[in-house]
Amino acid sequence: MRIVLLILLLLAMAGVVYVLVRGVMAMASGRDVTGEQSQKWMQRRVLFQAVAIVLVILILFIAGASSSQ
Repeated sequence: MRIVLLILLLLAMAGVVYVLVRGVMAMASGRDVTGEQSQKWMQRRVLFQAVAIVLVILILFIAGASSSQ
């Protein structure tokens, strides 16, 4: 179970990096005058970060439960 959560955590962290880079590139390109596209990329980044935080909490919870047995 912990291995699966660690793999999911790595995927979520990679997703955060990917979305962050895409958002910065969208801002830097200058084509997004209204900022809507950049805003969507940053909202996706926040979503991926939330998923990563939840996974970290689950991993810590499982690790704590298994060490106390």
